Amino acid sequence: MTAKPLNDLLNWRYATKKMDPSKAVPQEKVDAIVEAIRMSPTSSGTQPFELFVVTNPDIRSKIAEAAGGQAQITDGSHLLAFAAWDNYTAERIDNVVDLNVAARGDLPMLHAYYDNLKSNYLPREAEVNYAHAARQAYIALGIALVAAAEQEVDSTPMEGFDPDAVDKILGLKERGLRSVVLLPLGYRDEGSDWLLPMGKVRKSRDTIVTEVN
Repeated sequence: MTAKPLNDLLNWRYATKKMDPSKAVPQEKVDAIVEAIRMSPTSSGTQPFELFVVTNPDIRSKIAEAAGGQAQITDGSHLLAFAAWDNYTAERIDNVVDLNVAARGDLPMLHAYYDNLKSNYLPREAEVNYAHAARQAYIALGIALVAAAEQEVDSTPMEGFDPDAVDKILGLKERGLRSVVLLPLGYRDEGSDWLLPMGKVRKSRDTIVTEVN
């Protein structure tokens, strides 16, 4: 953990292209990033995704192959794989209700809220519900990127992979899950990463922000 201001950390981080395979992220830093992911906000508090923390070299090699050989997956020490629910079901939403009841008490408003959620979600096509669940996983990905920077751990978000292959490697279909995005964790190879010396490129505030007063 560092005491640097958040914007300094966001300027420090970048999508690391070459990680140093000799440097492993300490477990306490991984735990801090994972906890930040667990605490991420999601729509209606459903948390409709699961996180796979992959350190097994053989599994990571297979996933790297499914990701076009992106070396960060194997050169980093940890791979975070975000997998969203393939659909919303009554059972999954009822489990969320149970968590709420355990934490907040058996309030009628809780049941009414989630009954309304079920009436809206359950009739929808599975693909629509998966897309909604995947967006919640992306919220957690954003939190993970910030948490990694706060721990001064390098990371590279990845969409460039064969989701069907990754689903098969991790056994996701059997668990009602579909892969969404990957996040290798590690430490930059300062002598070999071509992107490291390049300046950060972002649109100006005036270009990207519209004030509506």
